[in-house]
Amino acid sequence: MAQASDKRSMNSGEQQPINRVLVFSIVAFALLMTTVDATIVATALHTLQKELHTSINWSGWTLTAYSFGFVLMLPVSGKFSERYGNRKIFLISVSTFTLASLCCGLANNIYLLIALRVIQAAGGAGITPSVTGIIVNHFGSARDRAVSLFGSVFPVGAMIGPIFGGLFVTYMSWREIFFVNVPIGIAVILLSFKYIPGDAPIEKKTYLKRDTPGVLLLGAGILAAMFAASYLGGKNADPFSATFIILLVIACIAFAVFFSHIKRIEYPLISPCFIYGKGFGAVNLINILYGGITQGVIALVPFYATNRYGINALNSGTLLVAEGIAAVTLSTTATMILRNTGYRLPLYIGSATLIAGTLLLAIPPLPGISPFAWLAISTFIIGLGAGTINPSCRNAGLQLAPEHSSIIAALRSMCLQSGSIITIAIATAIIAGSDDTGSVQAWVYASLSLILIVSLPLISRIPEHHGAW
Repeated sequence: MAQASDKRSMNSGEQQPINRVLVFSIVAFALLMTTVDATIVATALHTLQKELHTSINWSGWTLTAYSFGFVLMLPVSGKFSERYGNRKIFLISVSTFTLASLCCGLANNIYLLIALRVIQAAGGAGITPSVTGIIVNHFGSARDRAVSLFGSVFPVGAMIGPIFGGLFVTYMSWREIFFVNVPIGIAVILLSFKYIPGDAPIEKKTYLKRDTPGVLLLGAGILAAMFAASYLGGKNADPFSATFIILLVIACIAFAVFFSHIKRIEYPLISPCFIYGKGFGAVNLINILYGGITQGVIALVPFYATNRYGINALNSGTLLVAEGIAAVTLSTTATMILRNTGYRLPLYIGSATLIAGTLLLAIPPLPGISPFAWLAISTFIIGLGAGTINPSCRNAGLQLAPEHSSIIAALRSMCLQSGSIITIAIATAIIAGSDDTGSVQAWVYASLSLILIVSLPLISRIPEHHGAW
C-alpha cells in the first residue's frame, strides 16, 4: 500500500483525512473474523451433536445454513452497499455478525442455532462487498494493491480456524467458538466509527426499485441446489433418486427464471453484464474454476489423507497449513509486481502450478518420500498457485467497473462459493459409492486436473491491464 497517512479521500471528490494502513487493518480484522468462522465450526460438530442432543445431520446443518445465508446475501449486500453506502452497510454487517455470534453462543437447541447461523452468515456476507467498496473509494492509486492483499487474509483465516476451534472445544466449550467474535466485532465497530470516512451522498434516483422477485428466485435456486448437494454428499446417496432429481429440477428452473427476470427489468439484483458481459464472463468462470474448484480440492485433502494413507486427523489437518503459508506468501509477492506483470501472466503461471499440485495429489508418493511429506508438498504447490492468481482474479473484474466494486466483489465471492460447493458435492458423491475411497478420490483429483487443463484458454479472454487502475 501507499503511505500510511494520506490527506485525500477518493470518495466522489470528498476531502477527508484517512490513514490507509489503519483502515486496511480494521477491515482486514473484519474479513478475518468471518473467514475463521467459516472453518472453526467444523471442529465442533461432534460436540454440538452430543451437547445439544441432536444427530450428526442436524449438527452438519450449522455449516450448510451458514453457506446458504452467505451465498444468498452476497448479491443483496452488494446492491445495498451501492444503494445506501459502503461504510453504512459495513457497520450494519459487522454489527449483525457480532450480535448473531453472541446469540449462537447462547443457543440451547440445534434448531435455534441453525436459524442464528443464517443470520450470522447474512451479516458476514455484507463485509466483503462493502469493504471492497471502501477500499476502492478511499485508497486512490493504491486500491489495486489493497484489494489484492485481501487474498492474504482468507488463507490465514482458513488455517487458524480449525486450530482455534480445536483448542476451544478441547479446553473450554463449543460456545467459545462464537463468543470469540464478540470482542473482535465490537472493536471493529468502534474503530470504524472513528477512522473509516463517511459515505458520500448517493443519488437515490438511480436505485428506485428493489428487486424482491430476483432475491426470491435466487434464494429458491440456491436453497434447492444446496439441498441437492447436501443429499448427494450423504451416505448411500443415489443420484438417480426422485429426491435428488426433484431438487435439481427446482434449482434449474429457479435459476433459469432468475436469469430471464434480470434481463427484463430495469434495476435487477445483479446486472446481466456483470455475470456474462464482455470481460466479466471470463473473469467469473476463472473464479469458479481456478478459485472455487481449488477450494474444494483443498477442503477434501484431510479426508483423502486419512482414507488413502491412514494419516490421523491431527496430522491430516496440518497439511492445510502448508497450503495457507504458500498462498499468503505468493499472494503478497504477486500483489507487489502485478502492475508490471499484468493479469494474464500470473494467471497462466499460477493456474499451471495449481494443476501440477492437484496432479501430484492424485499420484502415489515417489520412492523415499513419506505420504505425509508428499501431500504437504502437493498442497504447498497448490497454495503457491492459488496465491499467484489471487491478485489478478480480484483486480480483473474490479478494474472493468470500479464504480460497482461492491457488486463485483459480491459476485466473485459467489463464484468461489459455488465452485467449491459443486466440487465437494460431486466428489463426495463419487467417493461415497466406492469401496476403495482413497483410490477413487485420487481419480477425482486427476479428473479435476484435466478440467483445469482444458480451461486454460479462458485466460486469454481475461482483460489485460498494466499499472494502477
